[in-house]
Parts: sequence; structure tokens; C-alpha cells
Amino acid sequence: MTIWVPEDDGFADLGSHDAFAGGAPYNTFARLRQEDPCHWSDFDQGKGYWSITRHEDIVKMIRDVETFSSARGIRMEDQSYEEYMARRTFQETDGQEHRKVRMKVAKAFSPQVVAGFEDQIRDLCDPILDAALEKGEFCATREIARELPMRMLGQILGTPDEDLPWLVDKGDALMANTDPDFTDHVADKLETDAYRLMPFNSPAGAELYEYAHDLMAKKNASGDTSGILHLIMQPDENGETISETEFRNFFCLLVAAGNDTTRYSIAAGIQALARQPGLLEEMQSGEVWGTGPDEIVRWASPATYFRRTAMRDVEVHGKQIKEGDKVLYWFVSANRDDEMFEDPYRLTLSRKPNRQLAWGQGGPHVCLGMHLARLEVRVLFQELLKRIKSIEPTGQESFVRSNFVNGIKHLPVRVTLN
Repeated sequence: MTIWVPEDDGFADLGSHDAFAGGAPYNTFARLRQEDPCHWSDFDQGKGYWSITRHEDIVKMIRDVETFSSARGIRMEDQSYEEYMARRTFQETDGQEHRKVRMKVAKAFSPQVVAGFEDQIRDLCDPILDAALEKGEFCATREIARELPMRMLGQILGTPDEDLPWLVDKGDALMANTDPDFTDHVADKLETDAYRLMPFNSPAGAELYEYAHDLMAKKNASGDTSGILHLIMQPDENGETISETEFRNFFCLLVAAGNDTTRYSIAAGIQALARQPGLLEEMQSGEVWGTGPDEIVRWASPATYFRRTAMRDVEVHGKQIKEGDKVLYWFVSANRDDEMFEDPYRLTLSRKPNRQLAWGQGGPHVCLGMHLARLEVRVLFQELLKRIKSIEPTGQESFVRSNFVNGIKHLPVRVTLN
């Protein structure tokens, strides 16, 4: 039984953000997995690209960082070397350069540290759910899914609560820079070089740069050395510190990516809860929380793809990928691959093993925040299910206009309380 029937004709233009505005074009990915798993596409905004759509191929290729590098950018769009150097974070680096930054902050997101956040997250859930559920009918993305990661982000960054809505709005303008609901500076609709050295070519990057500078100045003046921002500024074993530009880009990454993955995973889980018969009772049984969060994240697949660049000529499925070619790993396709997942269009909370790839597992760039996202998803649903008898959709959900961010931006539901 499925709860999602893709509607695309199987030949969607994966380079078009409009092709994803009604949800990911899963029929197209299914066709490519079957017929052409290493597929070349021309791109009207730059150089063409290869699409890798099968789970087994992505698992293999994501480990081979010598052949497929992150150090040329992680999105489909082309960048000059100057733009790449100005915008990059540790996501867009490889080898020792990547490990150097990663090691500084990894301990802040370790499973042991994250486990200590559980009570804090439950406390954050209480006012969020109380405020939303008393309305009876509401947008679950805005009233619930957006709120928890936003407030947790404030805890991690050490920012004032009153600044959080503004920060998340700016993060949305960065990550969803192709959706007019999130930004006036729609990336594929404007031709301007004004912000080409800012993250995601967005004016929001400039605003977040200024905020990060002022925030650290205040923290330093007060002697506040707590939190992840202080960790990233510490010298490495050679006494070297990251540059101001590197720090500001890291800050932008935390604000944007630190919110999106969890928000859209929660939203997709609520979508399934409202549409899949029997799922509410299955969740309320309490027997699925060892496996459930990973399945919710597989179902959501909030990161649609990540790009790599071929560092040498290589053959994949009989196709000749040339040095310098862009190669896209479509995680959203891998997570619906029926060679790996039985009934992939159904949310199966007990799914085990669950080799979903939403966090880039298997490669050195695996998401640092995955343990925190998994915990937030679990706790939010546990607390939600204590409060409701039923939940149902009251209208059609709508999706972010983006081929990079796979998210439900509007999710109208009605709840009946216990």
C-alpha cells in the first residue's frame, strides 16, 4: 500500500526547480534507475551534469572522494574559482582540510552529547504543541515543524530567542533561494553579480554575515565561551584558526542546514501520519522508536541531491565521465529505490535494516547533525502522540520550489485532542 502516488510524466527536467514544486518527480527517478542510472542532462544555466540515481551506485561513489570531489561546489550551479573560495564551507572541502574543521565541532554533535539534550527538547516541545494544537486547524509545517528546530538552533548558537524567527527566515532565503515564498531574490529568475561572493548568491548571506560578526563581538565582550561558535574559532594543533570568511560561512551553514533537515523531516512525518491509515496507532504503540526516526527521514529525504566533481576520467554504467564533469548524487531517488526498500512509497516505521541516505551516510561528509535530527524527530512525535486522537489533512500540501531542498512548506491539518 502506498500513501504517495507520484504525478510526473517520467521525463521531468531535473535541472528545473519548477519540476519539484509539486513534490519530487519520483516517476522520473524510477525510470532513470531502470533505464539510465548514469544519465547526462544539458543545463540551460551552465554546464551539463550526470545524474546518479541508484542506491548501490551512490553508496559506492560517495566513498570515492579521490575520484569524486566536493571541492568544486555541492550544487548544480556553476561557480568561478573566486566565487567558490568566497562561499565555501567545510562541506565543500575534502581530505585533511575537511577533517580539520570537522574535528573541531564533531564532539558537540556526538551521540553521547546529543543524548543529553532529550529533556531540553521535550521542554521545548510543550509550548510549541500546546499553542498549535489548541487551534484545531493549522499549518503543521509553520506551527510545529518549523518551531522545534528553530528553538533548538538558538540553544546551539547561543542567540537571543527574539532573534530566532529572523535568523530562520534568512536561512530559508539561503537554502530555498529559488522559491519566491522565501526570498525576493529568486536565484534562477534574476541576473545579477551583486551577491555572487555571498553564500548561495543571496543577499541574506550578507545580512547573516553582519549578524555573525556582531554576535561574536558581543560574546567576546561578555566572556561567553560556551557553544559551538566558540569551538569553531579555536586554534588547531598548528595554532591556526579559521578565517573570518570561513567562520561566517560556517555560521550561515548552521543557520540554514541546521533548521531545514529536521523541519522538513517532521513535516513529512506529519503528512504521512495524516494520510496513512493505521500509522497513528502504530506510533502510539511506542514499539517503533528505535527504527522510526530513520524511516521518517528516509520518507522525507530533505536533501534532494549533492554534487561532486570528477577528478579523473571514469566509466560508470558504460558512460564516460570526464575530468571536471559535474556528478549529482540524487539521495531522493536512492531513498525510493525499490531494489533497496520494499514498498518505498509507504512509511514503514519498523523498517530494518534501513540504509537510507538522507544524511550522506558512508562518505566522509556525513551530516554532523544527524544524531540531533534523529532525536528531535523522535521526541516531537512522542509528545505529539500523547496529545491527539486523530489528525487529517484539510487541503493539499505544497512544496518548496527547489531541486535542492525537498520540503513541504505548507501542510494544512486538523486534529482531535485526547
